[in-house]
Amino acid sequence: MLAAAVLAGFMYLKSKSSGDPESVIDYVQENRGTENMAMVIRHNDEDWVSINKDVPLPLASTVKIIVAIEYARQAAEGKIDPQQKVDLKILEKYYVPNTDGGAHEAWIKSLADDAENVPLSQVANGMIAYSSNANTDYLLKILGIENVNKLSEDLQLASHEEMYPIVSALFIPMELMEDKGFSKEEALNELKSMSLEEYRERAIDIHQKWEISPPQAKEKEEVLKVLDMEFQKVWSDRLPRASAGDYAELMKLLNSKSYFSREVHSYLDPVMEQVMKNPRNREWLQHAGQKGGSTAFVFTISMYAADKEGNRTEMTFLANDLSKLEFEKLSKSMNSFQLEFMTNSEFRNSVKEKLN
Repeated sequence: MLAAAVLAGFMYLKSKSSGDPESVIDYVQENRGTENMAMVIRHNDEDWVSINKDVPLPLASTVKIIVAIEYARQAAEGKIDPQQKVDLKILEKYYVPNTDGGAHEAWIKSLADDAENVPLSQVANGMIAYSSNANTDYLLKILGIENVNKLSEDLQLASHEEMYPIVSALFIPMELMEDKGFSKEEALNELKSMSLEEYRERAIDIHQKWEISPPQAKEKEEVLKVLDMEFQKVWSDRLPRASAGDYAELMKLLNSKSYFSREVHSYLDPVMEQVMKNPRNREWLQHAGQKGGSTAFVFTISMYAADKEGNRTEMTFLANDLSKLEFEKLSKSMNSFQLEFMTNSEFRNSVKEKLN
């Protein structure tokens, strides 16, 4: 199974949560001297933690926040219709089994058994709530990759690398082997030396070819056979990068509810603020939104929240080159860390003391 799982997003629950929040602090303390991790936390407009805030790191599925914002922006401007029906068979084109940690299948199972199509808004929801890569690549086609990338410029996210279709990129190694007659090892070396610009262009080219000739099941199976951990590492390292500082700034804009228009938020919030669907979260939070992501080597999350007492929190955490143990600890404990930070002033002050 391709280790390209993507986190759909944690739930805040004001109750006992699994995981040890201290283990997140331990990881940051041990790795802050490297450029493999970054953490930025703001609380009530005060810089609480700022470690490697300008270092660009792979975002994994956290980058889908940008796609969600562009979706909401175009919906608010009337450029797309959120109620437009999308045939599930079209989404199948962009789905490669065993490459997204079961995300797309889980989303499909959440739909009605006899569903043949869904509104576009549901596709966007599946991208954030379930982290479907297939839905993401479809939305890039509908919204226009160039428009999604222009949004990063408009938001002045200077560190943000350009997006490209991440599912199509999985097919680049096989394309090299078929077109150039490369062995697996030769294809790997070619990939490692390939410029990011050419890599992106190849991914977009494959994405566009699928409009006429989508990949068949056999081709998808062949791709999985090629993608061993070395190829996965190249794929993971070349995912769009940005800095924790830029994403924390973006979280501040979303948390303010004033940077984007009310119309934009009317389409964005139902997609981004999945945690508010839980009634227990609505008891103590005004609003909260987040998106996480992971590969076999990467763990990321970016979130914003305002509680009913008016306290606001924004956080971005990015980590790369993780060991299996580090990944397991972070993925198990990050929700507890967020919850403790937002609800426990002693813990919050301890974080500031230990990480500054």
